[in-house]
Amino acid sequence: MPELPEVETVRRGLAPVMEGQVIARARVNRPDLRWPFPDRMADRLTGARVDRLRRRSKYILADLSTGETLLIHLGMSGRMLVSGDPLGRFVHDHPAPEKHDHVVLDMGQGARITFNDPRRFGAMDLMATVGAEGHPLLAVLGPEPLGNGFSESYLVSALAGRKTPIKAALLDQKIIAGLGNIYVCEALYRTRIHPARKVNRLSGARLATLVPVVRTVLQDAIAAGGSSLRDFRQADGELGYFQHSFDVYGREGQPCRTEGCTDTVRRIVQSGRSSFYCPSCQR
Repeated sequence: MPELPEVETVRRGLAPVMEGQVIARARVNRPDLRWPFPDRMADRLTGARVDRLRRRSKYILADLSTGETLLIHLGMSGRMLVSGDPLGRFVHDHPAPEKHDHVVLDMGQGARITFNDPRRFGAMDLMATVGAEGHPLLAVLGPEPLGNGFSESYLVSALAGRKTPIKAALLDQKIIAGLGNIYVCEALYRTRIHPARKVNRLSGARLATLVPVVRTVLQDAIAAGGSSLRDFRQADGELGYFQHSFDVYGREGQPCRTEGCTDTVRRIVQSGRSSFYCPSCQR
């Protein structure tokens, strides 16, 4: 599933052709994805201007001139692809329709945004912009890891007394919004914390070291266009490149990259997810 860097990369790719532009025509080619589309979604989108494109956790939010906000979740395999951009950043010719093109937005200036999702775990919803943060999917989210609300004092306080493994705590979207398996593994490696270490066995000072490292990992990934492992593509169809910089994720059996370390990367399963780490460097 795309994590924060991938979703932010897509948002940045969509912004130049969506923000300030009118949706000349919206087409919805099936009744549902992960759950049913909202009533009359195509009609409600057609003619609306996209005033602002933002991200909350792993969701893209398009604030519309109609007073509604379009919520987009990419799911496991969803892609938002742009074609026909008159400014020349994307392929000019619109591609032939594909089987899994579920929602198509033709923008007034000629660009087309196609939501393609073979596995159909993605989702879209429409809600009033005023009070949008109260949407059931958004109301439960913790602070953004790249925002001011995610601080050393916040993290230490939020994790105080917890007996869960640190990796599980960092994946809890109620504590931190947007973190996923890849970037938690990478952040724990950089802070030399074992993914199975119980939170209550870590000092406040050590927990605090996670905050700047989490931010750096996410910023590095965004700068590289995210990570493409299976399905992820940027809005222009290009792959992300951060997977080439992984220190531990997906590197089971390969040498640890810490200078002087002779150990290899190991993998354990935590709550059904693979955790990658160096047993010598991470304690």
